[in-house]
Order: sequence, then C-alpha cells, then structure tokens
Amino acid sequence: MVNRFIFFTILSTLLFAQKQKLLLLKTYKEQNIIGWVMSEKLDGIRAYWNGKNLISRGGNIIHAPEWFIKDYPPFEIDGELWSKRGDFENISSIVRDKTPSKKWREIKHYIFEVPNAKGDLFKRLEKVKPYKSDFIKVIPQITIKSQEHFKRFLKEIEDKGGEGLVVRDPKAPYIAKRTSKALKVKSFNDAECKVVGYNSGKGKYLNMVGSLKCKADSGLIINIGSGLTDKLRETPPKIGTTITYKYKGFTKYGKPRFPVFLRIRYEK
Repeated sequence: MVNRFIFFTILSTLLFAQKQKLLLLKTYKEQNIIGWVMSEKLDGIRAYWNGKNLISRGGNIIHAPEWFIKDYPPFEIDGELWSKRGDFENISSIVRDKTPSKKWREIKHYIFEVPNAKGDLFKRLEKVKPYKSDFIKVIPQITIKSQEHFKRFLKEIEDKGGEGLVVRDPKAPYIAKRTSKALKVKSFNDAECKVVGYNSGKGKYLNMVGSLKCKADSGLIINIGSGLTDKLRETPPKIGTTITYKYKGFTKYGKPRFPVFLRIRYEK
C-alpha cells in the first residue's frame, strides 16, 4: 500500500511538472518598433498561473502561500515574481523555498499577459484589473512614439539599475513560443558559463573569492569578479553551477569585454 502511495505521488508530481508552453522573447536587432509598446524587463522569476497553481518556466509548481494566491483569477495569467531591481538572489531564495515564508510579502506578481484571452494586448490585460489582489500588478505598457522616445526610456531604466526593456507588438495574439513579436532590448550582451574554479581575493576581499573562474560554451576561460556581492564572495556558487553574466563586445582575443556577474541560473 505504501509503495502504491509513493508511486502515485511521484506520478502526480511528474504530471504537474510538464513544461508549460510560454511566450519567449527574441532579441531586438534594430527592427522598426514605432507603434509597439515597451516596458521594463524585470529581473525576477517567471511564474505562470494556470488557474490553480503558480508554475515556473521549468514546469515546476511554485509553493506560494495560500494568502498570496487567494484572490487570483480563475483563468491563466503570465508574469514575473519580482520585488525590486538588483534583488534577484533574494527573490529566487524566497520563491524556490518549498516551505513558503513570510518573506513572500516582499514579492509581487507583475503580469504581462493573459493567455487565451481575446483581443489585443491591452484588452487581454484589462481582464486582470477587476481582481483586487494585493500581490498582482499589471505591468504598464508604454506606446513607442519614436526611436528617440524608445532610446531615452531604455537609458532611464538602465541608469536606475534595470536590466533593459521588453518591446512587443500589441496587436499580436498570445504566442506560446519564441517570437519576433516580443523582443528583449539591452545595451549590453549577456551569456552563460559554468563555474570551474575560484581566484583568491586581495585587499578588502582577502580570504574571500576575488573572482569566479568560468568556462564558456566556446571553451574559453573567463574570470568574473565584477557584480559579486560580499555574500557571494564568502559563499560562491558551487563548481559546476551555471551563471549568467553581461559584457560589452569582445577583445581582440575573442574574450567577452568587461564581464559582470548577473545571477545564478536556476532551473525553476
């Protein structure tokens, strides 16, 4: 009887963990986006509400407290669990905990889509507004009036420590795949690499990690120290961990120029 219970528990978990097909972004490459809409690209944890549970991009249930989701709508909504700029590690720690804590009160669910709703993007988002949850916020969508308007907003967000922008064709339906109708915009490049070692710190970072030694997909070894907090220098990502970093172009030797640590890549 116990073995059967365990079997059905595992089966139920696997069924829940099937990946949800989601809207994914392509990269902006100087396309004509006048008349599209723009919003800040939030550096949080993707969360899809299926009407009963919050589901991560990886297809796992996010264990939100009952008080957090009690006023959620009975239909699907898609967005980002986020608190503030530069707070990814804290957000991830809160959201990934299987025993939800009071720290969830720091989190809001910022909605950018209502899958399967009718109408353009604005009409789809209107469907969320009657639901007066303290934890649901609809991300404002700003119509792009000109290239200058777009560039000015991008600079404003990045100057405040934001990651960049998302620009979308508001007339497009919800597209559950990577699409050229929704683009991410950043003034820097980002990539992923695997931690293979550590370089010792000096000066104020003595007895701490000075930089992470990382291996890119190309096989190049990159040293990344900028962007590491004191906490990460004391307890760095484990060997084998995949991290995301940003950079500005390449050196003449093909290495990323000015690499800066952004975050640990989590599978949730």
